[in-house]
Amino acid sequence: MLKWAIIFAIISLVTGILGFRGVSGATATIAKVLFAIFVILFLIAILAVVGVFHIL
Repeated sequence: MLKWAIIFAIISLVTGILGFRGVSGATATIAKVLFAIFVILFLIAILAVVGVFHIL
């Protein structure tokens, strides 16, 4: 998930430099959404691991 967010961010930067505003905005939005999903899943995973080790 993080890999795709980074790829879309790089595409957004390149298209922004080249002047393609519509594509740049769309890819930036996709990168933001994917990064947010990654952070949420990462936090859930950390809480699950902490909960498992707390029980043990």
